[in-house]
Amino acid sequence: MIERRYETASGAIRYWRSRCEGAATLVFLPGLTADRRLFERQIAFFEGRCGLLVWDAPGHGRSRPFALDFSLMDEAAWLRGILEREGITAPVLVGQSMGGYVAQCFLERYPGAARGFVAIDSAPLQRKYVTRAELWALRHCEPLYRWYPWEALRRSGTNGCAETEYGRELMRRMMDSYSRAEYIALAGHGYRMLAAAMAADLGYRIDCPALLLCGERDRAGSTRRYNRRWAEETGLPLVWIAGAGHNANTDSPQRVNGLIRQFLLEHGLCRAG
Repeated sequence: MIERRYETASGAIRYWRSRCEGAATLVFLPGLTADRRLFERQIAFFEGRCGLLVWDAPGHGRSRPFALDFSLMDEAAWLRGILEREGITAPVLVGQSMGGYVAQCFLERYPGAARGFVAIDSAPLQRKYVTRAELWALRHCEPLYRWYPWEALRRSGTNGCAETEYGRELMRRMMDSYSRAEYIALAGHGYRMLAAAMAADLGYRIDCPALLLCGERDRAGSTRRYNRRWAEETGLPLVWIAGAGHNANTDSPQRVNGLIRQFLLEHGLCRAG
């Protein structure tokens, strides 16, 4: 994977790219406060089978310092700019949690631009799925987080996201790359921009083949409820990942990798080898 840098008015975005001729490019979009390491076992599996791109989202990992003044639609536009620079015209977007919301904004803003979408422990962005109370809570997470000691936040962030020791240790390492103040500001900004995207009440239509994956033990908010309704109302295929939490791709990487590969093969998006 070759590291690249994409400049914006708010800061520089770091991303990593590898090529694979004759196959689609998988674009991995990590969730809030996670970085590219979230997908390390997916990258190891798919390298050589597909083209790959993964970023540290704005304000995350090596994409710092970065002004927290952007929206999910801004992220979608920057992602589009990165893809255009790299000559990637029809990506398969793989978004975990917040990364899945970025993907939906990309699909909304650039219809027809993606060949596939895999949501991992994410949820629909349409306003109809979320209650007023849930929107209020998203907008007011940052003051609540300030009440918590750092050790309590670290325990909540690791144990609440993953069920396996590997998944928890990985999340712990990613969290420890931030100071307490950085982490709280980043989380607060992320939840506010998510609430704004939902309140915008846009269509967020998925116009490409899609697959929903969700951990059976996902305890992050109402993710499981959202996914059930998302699948019921859209007909999108939903697969529950046994024994996995909110970061299902770290708790059950072999299962998730196999499902993504099956999805790609079904739609002619990767090599059979």
